[in-house]
Amino acid sequence: MLGFLTGLFWVAVVVIAALAAGWVFRTAAIAVAPKKVAKALRTAPLTASFGMLMILVYIVVAIFAPLIAPFGETEVVSVRNAAWDDQFLLGTDNLGRDLLSRLIYAARNTVGIAFVTTALAFIVGSVLGLLAATIGGWFDQIVSRAVDVLMAIPALIFVLLLLTIVGQSIINMILVIALIDSTRVYRLARAVAMNIVVMDYVEAARLRGEGLWRLITREILPNAMAPLVAEFGLRFCFVFLTISALSFLGLGIQPPLADWGQMVKEFSGLITFGIITPLLPAGCIALLTVSVNFVVDWQLHRASGLKE
Repeated sequence: MLGFLTGLFWVAVVVIAALAAGWVFRTAAIAVAPKKVAKALRTAPLTASFGMLMILVYIVVAIFAPLIAPFGETEVVSVRNAAWDDQFLLGTDNLGRDLLSRLIYAARNTVGIAFVTTALAFIVGSVLGLLAATIGGWFDQIVSRAVDVLMAIPALIFVLLLLTIVGQSIINMILVIALIDSTRVYRLARAVAMNIVVMDYVEAARLRGEGLWRLITREILPNAMAPLVAEFGLRFCFVFLTISALSFLGLGIQPPLADWGQMVKEFSGLITFGIITPLLPAGCIALLTVSVNFVVDWQLHRASGLKE
């Protein structure tokens, strides 16, 4: 019972600290942001403020990893599985590499690759979805049926199958995951655009003789942007978790590059000895996922037009 109460106390402390950090970040951001952005930030809940703060931290760590990390990504600096001390704050891994440095470099690898993959999936899926809704007819039927076939296969199994066929490399992983994930983006983009193309202002643009590209970029896309932006955040989370899962299975980012999913696998055996080292990369994955979802929930709430 005492242990449960102690755990509950520390959970409460962490939650209060996170909300306090979110409040400080929101206050500072409002003070320096342009008026339009500051007005939007004033409506942000503390959870969304905390999420934005954590996303900013991850971005800074990913960009400036060589300056922040105390050692190189692949540099062997000590004995294997060294304990935490003043020199190696989180100890070393099973090859003697500094664990803190590996965690920092993994932010660049995992988050960077996930962002590129999500962006590629969104470009392909949203363009095809908007074209299908605008053109309709045979183009819509062919693309939609192809997407239905791809979506009928569970995503992770399909990714594993394709990577086994085309081979394991970062480029192949990005292309395969982007292909599978673009089908989800296509369905959303098409569904949103189908509700817009029947509007009077779109019909008026057609009668004015607007071309296909101008019709999509000037009439449809601006009105579909809010749900697409929110979906980008959700897709990033799914892609990020997929890459981590593939790395855990040995088919994702390959050694010696650092990756959080791969690190969870490497240290998973230490759990039986009560060592919390495997929880560090898992915590990095969980924290980023939760932070992005906090921000996405706020954006969806704003896009819905609902008031508190």
